[in-house]
Amino acid sequence: MIDARLQLALDGGGLELPDEGTIAVFQPPRDSDLPGLDKARVQIIQGFKPDYDAWAARGYDVVRSFEGDYAACIVCLPRAKAEARAMIADACAACDGIVVIDGQKTDGADSILREMRSRVTIHGPISKAHGKLFWIAEPAAEFFVDWQQGPEQTEGGFWTAPGVFSADGVDLASALLVDALPEKLGAEVADLGAGWGFLSAHILTRESVQKLYVVEAGHMALECARRNVGDERAEFLWEDATTWEAPHRLDAVVMNPPFHTGRAAEPQIGQAFVAAAARMLSPQGKLWMVANRHLPYEAELKTRFAHVEEIGGDARFKLFHAARPLRKRR
Repeated sequence: MIDARLQLALDGGGLELPDEGTIAVFQPPRDSDLPGLDKARVQIIQGFKPDYDAWAARGYDVVRSFEGDYAACIVCLPRAKAEARAMIADACAACDGIVVIDGQKTDGADSILREMRSRVTIHGPISKAHGKLFWIAEPAAEFFVDWQQGPEQTEGGFWTAPGVFSADGVDLASALLVDALPEKLGAEVADLGAGWGFLSAHILTRESVQKLYVVEAGHMALECARRNVGDERAEFLWEDATTWEAPHRLDAVVMNPPFHTGRAAEPQIGQAFVAAAARMLSPQGKLWMVANRHLPYEAELKTRFAHVEEIGGDARFKLFHAARPLRKRR
């Protein structure tokens, strides 16, 4: 965790942050405490809605993207290397002062450290808790211009971006689900966890659809979806799909829910998506869903729906159709 490494760096490890000005912290884990930082001077840059809300609830100033002119920046490395590089380039461009990099070894901290050492002078590193923290003390924006990266079009013509799920192309599970969708989905539909919009684009090929709620917690993914889904029937919502409340009961929900936020599988995320779908569907509403074959979603589906059937898939993925959501008596 960044907490222990940051504390060591500030307590005799050689890291001295400026006494004045705003300190930007890029994508810190939501359970971090950020020791040694004055909350009043910190701005959290967080594009993932559940984490954004968690930091805001703790009283921090939180924004979706960096604003610039910071006294210092702290970058918490994500797993995707291209995204990590882009964040470092953004941080270096956003301030003329110290840029701190922190990350777990499993997230590529050692590799990033080696790459940065070949370009600029690095201070530290502080090693603890299976991770490293190091920093640049001089302005370095010019040395990382080639690391800047935003949304780009894939060979298939879709816009994606570093760190977005399935950034290199169409996810195979979503492709399977598209092939299984019926021609008539109903008038009011939601794509939960829509990502960069592959499923949404195909849902809107159905003439029966009058309104599509494109619900995605990742701000960059949603921005890509806006580019990929050029249809006035779509409403783009930066929301946590598990807590979003539809304006009224829907005819259908289509989803390829995420199953982890870290490296380990977290089936409770998909189970929460199932519960959310059942909550927002009309009494005759239908769910169309794809999932990794090893994940245990059948029990949750049968708890939430009167009709559940597996309608296909392959060795890796399974497709579900569920109908008639069950309402709990109050």
